[in-house]
Amino acid sequence: MAVIQPVILSGGSGTRLWPASRAMYPKQLLPLVGERTMLQETALRLAGKENLADAAIVVCNEAHRFLVAQQLGEIGQTAKIVLEPEGRNTAPAVALAALAALRDIKNDADVPLLLVMPADHVINDAQTFIDAVTRGEEAAQNGELVLFGIVPTSAHTGYGYIEAEVHVEGTSTISSFVEKPDTKNAIRMLKSSRHFWNAGIFLFRADVFLEELGKYAPEMLAACRNSMDGAVLDTDFIRPDADAFNACPADSIDYAVMEKTDKAAMVPLDAGWSDVGSWAELHSVSGKDENGNAISGDVVTHDCSDTYISGSSRLVTAVGVSNVVIIEDKDSVMVVAKNRAQEVKELVEELRRRDREETRLHRQVFRPWGSYDGLDAEEGFQVKRLIVNPGAVLSLQKHAQRAEHWTVVLGKARITLDDREFDMGVNESTYIPIGAVHRIANPFDEPVHIIEVQCGDYLGEDDIVRLEDNYGREGTNT
Repeated sequence: MAVIQPVILSGGSGTRLWPASRAMYPKQLLPLVGERTMLQETALRLAGKENLADAAIVVCNEAHRFLVAQQLGEIGQTAKIVLEPEGRNTAPAVALAALAALRDIKNDADVPLLLVMPADHVINDAQTFIDAVTRGEEAAQNGELVLFGIVPTSAHTGYGYIEAEVHVEGTSTISSFVEKPDTKNAIRMLKSSRHFWNAGIFLFRADVFLEELGKYAPEMLAACRNSMDGAVLDTDFIRPDADAFNACPADSIDYAVMEKTDKAAMVPLDAGWSDVGSWAELHSVSGKDENGNAISGDVVTHDCSDTYISGSSRLVTAVGVSNVVIIEDKDSVMVVAKNRAQEVKELVEELRRRDREETRLHRQVFRPWGSYDGLDAEEGFQVKRLIVNPGAVLSLQKHAQRAEHWTVVLGKARITLDDREFDMGVNESTYIPIGAVHRIANPFDEPVHIIEVQCGDYLGEDDIVRLEDNYGREGTNT
């Protein structure tokens, strides 16, 4: 029985779920449909399957690497984390994963089956999903590129479709791939019983996929090979060569391979799937009250129905609204009609044109050592709340244009200030002059919370020189 190597694609940005999902903290890293994040749920989806590889391969970008590693560690999972130098769509990402999977393979019998899964999908029935994977294994081992087709539940116009002749056992023969349809054709396909949503979940031998990629997209394969040949191991991360990868064309796995190959096959999947691509879809998969409202956070409503309301930092109230989405975050509030939820993407594009930082970062920004939350800022000063996790330590650093004042409000910290090292507890403080070498460490058992007041002519995060860093960031200012 071939080993199944899970490959989790975690490079998406989830702009339709703004303001919860942002470039530096996208939807796959959020607990949108339960207590665990979507990445964590994806990593645990095959729990109990016998022929799994010991560690998943996760393809993500540089900015998310520590969050991905931390979230997997929280659920006891290890992974080979491949840092995609640039977003080039799914085909190059899967090629990097396939090449990583084959690096230590000595003979043909050990070539794994790659189970490619986006990190930001919901599958409610994990056992049915495992059964579908098992159904596709023999075909994949025999050289077919297996695609999982979702049994449609509505005439959705936002998905591509697969037309297939369904067989009782094994894989189904694909007749055609269909672009995102208009409403009339979506209704027709829903009634046909021959059409399935294209979920972007695949199962195939790593070497067969690379062979087909080389046949139909040779420039892409060459760039990915060159990039992985030049890859370096950076702490726990595989870092492909950026210059080589940047020469890679961008394309989806469907366009690059699946719609061209004669080895494509399909397994139907009816397991409560959703890509949670909008607030309306998140409402549909969430628990609701007797009026159809899905509510989270400190929310009070009166005479509301079929709404999705989320509050994260303050009281949110609503009266007499129906079929709307209201999202409150620490730095923003969004209201959208549920039937226009797909247009949040256009809203985010407008915010980007206005160079709004809210498209990139939440007010609370996560770092490998913990997080900081911007509480207040005006000309010449800003105030932050730092949370440093137990056992974590910030880089040894200095600033050229700002001084800092630190006051511990919860827990205990160990401070380095030039040639001194000392501990600070609650209601104790210290001053960090411009140019002083400093560091915060937390060798204690509880998180430490520090109020930081910065004063200076320039307060950007890039005013930092890292002299030492436990997370491989020495010499960087980001």
